[in-house]
Amino acid sequence: MSGGEDLSKLFPIITDEKSGAMLWRDLRAITLQYMIPVGRLKRFYEGIAKGVLYGTQCPKCGARYFPPRPECSHCGSSDVEWVKISREGRLLAHAVVNIKPESYQQYEDYIIGVAEMDDGFKVLAWIKCDNPKRLKRGMRVRLEIDKMRGSGIPFYQLTPTEG
Repeated sequence: MSGGEDLSKLFPIITDEKSGAMLWRDLRAITLQYMIPVGRLKRFYEGIAKGVLYGTQCPKCGARYFPPRPECSHCGSSDVEWVKISREGRLLAHAVVNIKPESYQQYEDYIIGVAEMDDGFKVLAWIKCDNPKRLKRGMRVRLEIDKMRGSGIPFYQLTPTEG
């Protein structure tokens, strides 16, 4: 075979559009479904069902977690406290996601962001906003509970409250 042979006619080989690298495309589809134990986070899910958002805080070192963690990854303590988190805060950063993982292909491009809530908790969440150009670092946002389109599963998202 000469160096100019089009190998994609013989093999499932594609060329990456960005890097130009040759990639083997496996013809087998892989479906993953995770089973994650969440019993120690039951209060978090009960809270969402009732319209309340909880985080955890370590009484030993003060570390705060949202979503909550059953133990402190900073000091290792398993003695964390459940804390209602503030629903108001400021947007720290955001990004429009248009290259999505396979399991999110059914969604239109979406916006994710990080906000620091008024009580100091940092939250990573989808942002409900029709025009990402409206979003500005430092703008006020509200943490809301809604239901996922299609599945109806409750989830939390950030919504701008100004601009």
